[in-house]
Amino acid sequence: MCGIVGLLLKRKELRERLGQFVTPMLECMATRGTDSAGLALFRESLDSTTLRFALYNNGSGFDWEKLCRDCQLQTGFDCTVHAIGNHAAILSNIALKDFKSWLDQTYPEVHLLSAGHSIEIYKDEGHPADIAQRYLFSEMIGTHAVGHTRMATESAVSPAHANPFTAGEDFCLVHNGSLSNPYSVRRKLESLGIEFETDNDTEAGCRFLEWRLREGDTLEEALECSFRELDGFFTFLMATADKMVLVRDAFACKPAVVAETDDYVAVGSEFRALAHLPDIKQAHVFEPAPEQIYSWTV
Repeated sequence: MCGIVGLLLKRKELRERLGQFVTPMLECMATRGTDSAGLALFRESLDSTTLRFALYNNGSGFDWEKLCRDCQLQTGFDCTVHAIGNHAAILSNIALKDFKSWLDQTYPEVHLLSAGHSIEIYKDEGHPADIAQRYLFSEMIGTHAVGHTRMATESAVSPAHANPFTAGEDFCLVHNGSLSNPYSVRRKLESLGIEFETDNDTEAGCRFLEWRLREGDTLEEALECSFRELDGFFTFLMATADKMVLVRDAFACKPAVVAETDDYVAVGSEFRALAHLPDIKQAHVFEPAPEQIYSWTV
């Protein structure tokens, strides 16, 4: 059992309050999972040449400034860093594949959580409320966010195994459920040269969808393909730089509820995660149908 939440703000005036709205949603879903939690935040896009790399290191007192200096000196690309606790964001115009190669060789103890012009992922072990406080979720500003609280039913409890999962740039997925064929999906993708970082079933679903996106599918087309290729029970909530998308499997046994107003679209595993939102009594509230793709654009 896990909890998923998502919030997309339609009105620009509300985006300074994204963290204030989404943090109680995530904390409320702690009853569905206290092993780990994570949040993918989407901001206004950086310029077309600059990427934000979200990083995690499990040790205390890690020297993020040194990592930034080493990256700049050894790659030749300008870098800036903003760090909080075990997390840091590096801004640079280095390409994703080149940065990942440098990081793997120079700082193998540092995990790359996400990369893109808009996305920044935070995830860690522990109670969701503690994680939200540790990384100041309530102060975050952005257009939309998706989050997850995990109760591990397979694979290890670690930041690497926590949701959200990401692949490529500006794409992430949170998942409530269990895929029954992740290893066959993984073998197929590995034969195409796609590398995996964990044995988590959610990563198989995430990398499958991102592969279809790179092959030219829209996210909606990739999901149609997933209905044929992915077995098991799942509610997927995904986000890109300008979109939030929700889908449930054919049996729809994993819960989800949506509330939509003129100001926002909110998604949660349970309605109580949405109850604090403004004008919730006037919202259009509904349970998503099985194998129907719900898509909202910023």
